[in-house]
Amino acid sequence: MNFFITIRIALRALAKNKMRAGLTVLGVVIGIAAVTTMVSVGQSASSLVQGQFAALGSNVIIVLPGNRQRDGVSQPILTLTAGDSDAIASDCPSVLASSPILGVNGQLIYRNSNFSPQEMHGVGGDYLIVRNWPLRRGEFFAARDVSSANKVCVIGYTLVAKLFQTTDPIGETIRIKNIPFRVIGVLEKKGANMVGQDQDNIVLMPITTVRKRLRGSEFDNVNAIMVSARSTIAMPDAQNEINQILAERHRIQPGEPRDYLVQNTTEIAAVFSMITGTLTMMLACIAGISLIVGGVGIMNIMLVSVTERTREIGIRMAVGARSGDILRQFLIEAVLLSCIGGAIGFLLGVGASVGLVSLINAVSTGPKWKHEVSFVAAITAIAFAAAVGVFFGYYPARRASRLDPIEALRYE
Repeated sequence: MNFFITIRIALRALAKNKMRAGLTVLGVVIGIAAVTTMVSVGQSASSLVQGQFAALGSNVIIVLPGNRQRDGVSQPILTLTAGDSDAIASDCPSVLASSPILGVNGQLIYRNSNFSPQEMHGVGGDYLIVRNWPLRRGEFFAARDVSSANKVCVIGYTLVAKLFQTTDPIGETIRIKNIPFRVIGVLEKKGANMVGQDQDNIVLMPITTVRKRLRGSEFDNVNAIMVSARSTIAMPDAQNEINQILAERHRIQPGEPRDYLVQNTTEIAAVFSMITGTLTMMLACIAGISLIVGGVGIMNIMLVSVTERTREIGIRMAVGARSGDILRQFLIEAVLLSCIGGAIGFLLGVGASVGLVSLINAVSTGPKWKHEVSFVAAITAIAFAAAVGVFFGYYPARRASRLDPIEALRYE
């Protein structure tokens, strides 16, 4: 028998009992739809995590001060300095740039408007290089602004809308703690992070200006140091070099606890991706149980079909059909059932994942999820459905091919 003729006969046989065929593939439809939905949403979540860590900067390593226990409470101790940041930038070959960060609180006043930004930082001149954050307009403060503690600032896009509205902020003067600052730049818009915090609600100033004019401190301590490695491959080397430099500067002997913490954001992102991937696979495996149920349903229906068509099988064998032809015919019917169910399930899964991602975006104040469905997922879904059809359809097809032609013709 020609292969295409066999397919046509199989489709004709399935069309005779549309309701039964539809109910048979229901388990496969539900299984493939559930797996597709879980995998798609998991890929979207993983892409979101990777995108958020990429938005933090290029190959970023964060150095934080250590903690000490006081009255049972862990408290940070300000052991890092701007000098540590300069030493990291100059003495670590694997480091591209480094910037200290010193936080401050205050209110911004422009004419009759005032606003309290979420983040106000004193930073070094290479901060935008570390964060991989371009400017939308204007310029960033130079090394002379840092050394001279000039009263200049760069603001995020949210502050432009809150304070200046339609006015061009470049060259305008705002007041922070009654000290005038000239706006020299506006950062490119970044949007919200994973926890819904507006990254554009920020003011950046020279770290020396914040320390001397806003905090009134002569100490060189900083809240953190952000470092950018030259490449992703160079991050382990950069991390080792940072540990070595800081240990020497802080006079930490081998075996002594460090008074600082070096965190590699790439490793953190990998952990998050592993967690989301593991959860996705667990949910997909649970959803895949319905595929086994659907496969058992296909086997049962194919056995019923063999019994109902015993006389038909006998007639075909009598006119020259071989056992292999009968086996192939019923096996193709089982595979067609599974593939049709797989295709319908995949389309339903795509629709369900689109709806779920849209619902998450509607209720979430954080960054927007992007729906992702790969062609690999589609091919895998159909192939898995076909494999279910072959696995659970082989026994009924083999049973049909081994029927005795004479007994089959006499079957009523």
